[in-house]
Amino acid sequence: MKFADPKNDLAFKKIFGNENKKEILISFLNSVLDFKDEKTIVSVTLDNPYQLPDIKELKETILDIKATNQNGDKFIVEMQKKDLSNFDKRSLYYTSKAYVSQIEKGEEIINLKKIYYIAILNFNMFDNKSYISRHLIINQETTTQDLKDFEFTFIELKKFNIKLENLNTTIDKWIYFINNASNFDLIPKEFDNILEFKEAFQIANKYSWNKKELEYYDSMDLKQADDKNALETAVKKEKIEIAKNLLKAKVDIETIKTSTGLTDIELANLTNNRR
Repeated sequence: MKFADPKNDLAFKKIFGNENKKEILISFLNSVLDFKDEKTIVSVTLDNPYQLPDIKELKETILDIKATNQNGDKFIVEMQKKDLSNFDKRSLYYTSKAYVSQIEKGEEIINLKKIYYIAILNFNMFDNKSYISRHLIINQETTTQDLKDFEFTFIELKKFNIKLENLNTTIDKWIYFINNASNFDLIPKEFDNILEFKEAFQIANKYSWNKKELEYYDSMDLKQADDKNALETAVKKEKIEIAKNLLKAKVDIETIKTSTGLTDIELANLTNNRR
């Protein structure tokens, strides 16, 4: 078997937004939000179930997951690999838009249901050491959550460092799966006896995918690689421009090297080109 990388947007939506395997998403949501007893999610309706987009629409497609539980509460789950600027504002905008779109003009606002926003990030965003953080609207004086209709949960994958043999909780297992599934050829024994994880691995098995899905999966990876290369090129150009200005100002080479991170060879080429 060859498992897809769940961090790929298409793979993530195919696994967690599967209309026929809702127990995967239910397990994920309950573990991430620590829902127990009367808060436990027992059923969900997928507001935008997995459907393969057209490859020509690649740039415009957002493969998030939207779901509603048995109480009418709304859930948005987004996988984000690239460190976008102002992601905090994007999260607020996206959640607010989902909140107000629940009612049509003339309807009672009392019908608005709670929104849970979950972002899985392949980069670091906050100063907290834990890989998961929950953000609420809190009364500063009483520290109570008086405004309850918005909750934000951020999972920072780069901060997750629990080894396979030390996975004790369901949430740890889900994050390990998202981070590492593509590294395995067989389902690890730590997951094989749990139905939701076994099904998640089976869906991630690329040998069961059709040709269009595989093409789209590869297109997503290529697009992300192109975006990364473009960003790295832009950063490199900026460093070179800074180094040129520092050379003109007759700053010593060691200081320029420390300030820009350029290598000795790159700085030597800049120096030679100025002669």
